[in-house]
Amino acid sequence: MKLIPLTLKQANELVAELHRHHKPVVGHRFSIGLVDDDGILRGAVIIGRPVARNIDQYTTAEVTRLVTDGTKNACSMLYAAAWRAWRAMGGVRLITYVLASESGGSLVASGWKELYTTKGSASGWNVPSRPRTSGPQVPKTLWEMK
Repeated sequence: MKLIPLTLKQANELVAELHRHHKPVVGHRFSIGLVDDDGILRGAVIIGRPVARNIDQYTTAEVTRLVTDGTKNACSMLYAAAWRAWRAMGGVRLITYVLASESGGSLVASGWKELYTTKGSASGWNVPSRPRTSGPQVPKTLWEMK
């Protein structure tokens, strides 16, 4: 397995094909792919600005999407690579949210720390003046790497 840089378009194509509950993203800071020995793309991680507006946008980045085809250890490799790349760019904190129903085993394996679980929301961010249909509105767990 080998890490490679990806364009947002390449990463989003894999998200559209394989992600269970999210659509492709609009922007990113950078993306990383994971290819096998035959050059087949097995996973991708997209790193962007933190979605929450009260989080420092300059020293903190957020893993906004991570997707794999189920290749063993691919998630852990991508999470670890995202942190190494962000740290090399001068970043001091990397965060991500996963569904509370997901174990977070790959995050634990790559050294991340679980912070807390959100309540979720039946209505989410969707309001009549700004309709939104983004992702599941269920409890999510916030993880960080420092």
